[in-house]
Amino acid sequence: MMKRILAFLVVLVLAAPAIAQNGPLRLTITDGVIEPITFAVPSFEAESLQAQQVASDLSRLVVQDLAGTGLFREVPATAFISQVSSFAQPIAYPDWRAINAQALITGAVTVSGNQLIVKFRLYDVFSGQELGEGLQFAGTVAGWRRMGHKVADAVYSRITGEGGYFDSRVVFVSESGPKDNRLKRLAIMDYDGANVQFLTDSSSIVLAPRFSPNGDRVLYTSFESGFPRINVLNVANVGRQQLQTAPGEMAFSPRFSRDGRSVIYSLSNGGNTDIYRTDLSTGQHVRLTSAPSIETAPSLSPDGTQIVFESDRSGTQQLYIMSANGGEARRISFGEGRYGTPVWSPRGDLVAFTKQNAGRFHIGVMRTDGSEERLLTSSFLDEGPTWSPNGRVIMFSRETQGAGGTSSMYSVDISGRNLKPLPIQGGASDPSWGPLQP
Repeated sequence: MMKRILAFLVVLVLAAPAIAQNGPLRLTITDGVIEPITFAVPSFEAESLQAQQVASDLSRLVVQDLAGTGLFREVPATAFISQVSSFAQPIAYPDWRAINAQALITGAVTVSGNQLIVKFRLYDVFSGQELGEGLQFAGTVAGWRRMGHKVADAVYSRITGEGGYFDSRVVFVSESGPKDNRLKRLAIMDYDGANVQFLTDSSSIVLAPRFSPNGDRVLYTSFESGFPRINVLNVANVGRQQLQTAPGEMAFSPRFSRDGRSVIYSLSNGGNTDIYRTDLSTGQHVRLTSAPSIETAPSLSPDGTQIVFESDRSGTQQLYIMSANGGEARRISFGEGRYGTPVWSPRGDLVAFTKQNAGRFHIGVMRTDGSEERLLTSSFLDEGPTWSPNGRVIMFSRETQGAGGTSSMYSVDISGRNLKPLPIQGGASDPSWGPLQP
């Protein structure tokens, strides 16, 4: 089934879920040019008069999602020989083969009042068969973009064997004003930069927002009191609580535990910085490191048993892994330069990081034992990687050089391909990619 597409995937997949029967198939791209899958999306059928504009917009969004990955290439409508005027009509496979469309996506949209129903089917053109059964999603007209992302996620998953990431959100720091007096506030958006909403005002500096595992809360560091303090913000009602620390202590670089019940973070007291864990319900603190060095930027493994963090205990900023309960740590970074902001992949096999070397900043990935280090980007200042829910894409901050330098956010595939900026008005930094929405 889908022989040509599966052949393509054998070359493409990097640390991907199994297509083989005996567990994960993990292949690394070393060189060569990847040829994207060609796909066609006729405008979805409007099954009611009110659905015409939504059907057109939604089908274009599906195209944008898939083509934006760099793994798919759209066959434009101007090349179509056949037209799909009805969701129920048979597929004229020879006509789609003639224009070299490997995959065909058809859909139908119904609007009744404020209710929206979207149906779609995915066809393997060269084998002449439907891939799986058609699916249907229901929501509101105002939420039509989510319906489009859900369709694209389903198509992506069926063709690649990986989970999707389009129906997800990103929390970030929105920036405005001159570089020497920049205003920073928390904002949230769809993964593609649409639907930006602000979560805090600009009355105090905010840094390092981090989503909870189910996306209902956000951790961030605030300088509202003059010292860095960690806040927990409820995304739905923008209510917040503050992590309690003693006077004079500075808390920063927070992340949720995998069950969302506790927070791991850095705490600076008396010139010493270590990693702590705090239970959000009881307020109980547990110290996880105890060293004269600076230990910061902790990130938990997907199974919650290990923590990767940065430390200067060796004399330079490097990456280490230890048990989630603390204890002896092992160093995993040994290349030239300094390493920081490590983040464990959702797949568990890679760690993303920021690297500074020879006057340049890079976003890179390595195996959890430190092997197979690969640098994906290079610029004046790239930092703060965050993973897509399926572990395929990394988003990060990039700052331009000079007194008027601005911050923006970029994404890149873990193969190092498809580097592109996110279309956001104004400055933006410090992204945290949330999970797929329920």
